[in-house]
Amino acid sequence: AVSGRGGRLAVMCKSATMSSQNRTVAYMALNYFTSVGIVWVNKVVSNIGFHWTISLTCLHFLFTYLGLEVMASRGMFVRKKLPIGQVVYISLAFCGFVGFNNLSLQYNPVGVYQLMKVLTTPVITLLQFVLYRTTVPRWELISLLPICVGVAIATVSHLEINSVGLFWGMLGVLSTSLYQIWVKEEQKRLACTPQQLLYYQAPLSTVMLLGIAGATDNLFTGGPMSFDWTPLAYLVVFGSASLAFLVNLSIFLVIGKTDPLAYNVLGHAKLCMILMSGPVLFGEPVTVKVALGTALALVGIFWYTYLRLPPRAKSA
Repeated sequence: AVSGRGGRLAVMCKSATMSSQNRTVAYMALNYFTSVGIVWVNKVVSNIGFHWTISLTCLHFLFTYLGLEVMASRGMFVRKKLPIGQVVYISLAFCGFVGFNNLSLQYNPVGVYQLMKVLTTPVITLLQFVLYRTTVPRWELISLLPICVGVAIATVSHLEINSVGLFWGMLGVLSTSLYQIWVKEEQKRLACTPQQLLYYQAPLSTVMLLGIAGATDNLFTGGPMSFDWTPLAYLVVFGSASLAFLVNLSIFLVIGKTDPLAYNVLGHAKLCMILMSGPVLFGEPVTVKVALGTALALVGIFWYTYLRLPPRAKSA
């Protein structure tokens, strides 16, 4: 009887582990496809002349909050009261991520801007160790090298560094890294689900971004309000906002189930997909440099993924 109960317990534990792994894969797939999709949609948004990035991001988080309200009203998660002060700095880090990266793109050549984005991976690794004493196994660290080098080769072209651009770029890297780290750490510290944390962060970020958009996009004196809102414009802008709800939700779900570094590697995988799909969907030119860089990055991504697999999955 004892051995029978032990066997049933082992089966139940194995089933729970498989279920957790399946959810993680589903969350990553959701983030992967919605993130690639929103990049495609946002290219159309830009092509029709809607260039107010901060206003668009503000709309994204408004839709995220509304989507979470619908989920909560349908019983898909339970709202939990969280101290606003504990969520404010996550929202500030996100607004810094949006604002500083836009300033980085404004004051830096595209090559420097892309290089700064690549630096997010090692900065996350460093900050996790400094702030939380979180270490990464040696071979996982080594597998990050071909990812970062490959992405740099594929995306970085002309490097012309200036002090102002470097300043905004480094602030962008820092705020992006802190945002991803805090999304994980605050879920643990506040004992809340990804949905419960995002339910607070989304409206806070919306209000903060409204203030920024008022200054940068002339939100209240023209800007998007004076845009020619054709049926196509409504379709793609609000389609972008709807996709953003799924992207933001899946970011919190993926980081909650894995960690910021794994999410960062997933981001590089999405970039590789975008680079490979560009020539097909938008007629972008194919170069040897981009092809080799993407291939090297994919080798690192597959290697890192293999190292993160549970032992049983490796031996299967």
